[in-house]
Amino acid sequence: MLLLLAPGSLAAAPGGATANLGGPVANWGFVGAGLADMKKGPEVISPNMTGVMCIYSALFMRFAWMVQPRNYLLFACHASNEAVQLYQMSRWYQWNSSQPDH
Repeated sequence: MLLLLAPGSLAAAPGGATANLGGPVANWGFVGAGLADMKKGPEVISPNMTGVMCIYSALFMRFAWMVQPRNYLLFACHASNEAVQLYQMSRWYQWNSSQPDH
């Protein structure tokens, strides 16, 4: 793909060819972190942060679907994160409901 670009076109854009790499890596990192957290006990889950992540992913799933052309990779990333976060929230809710003071 780099051969199709005009000479010097990478230098003109801030960040060069890697400018758009951080976002996708961070988004898939959220999914990986959520999967890794499944090995931890539900008492360490933050319901506030998990809720924020659910809203964040829902908003970006809508964005990825509405933008033209549709961004299926971004949609898949946020759908995966939404599923992981909803599962984490369900784990926390079940644990919290079973506590004696509730």
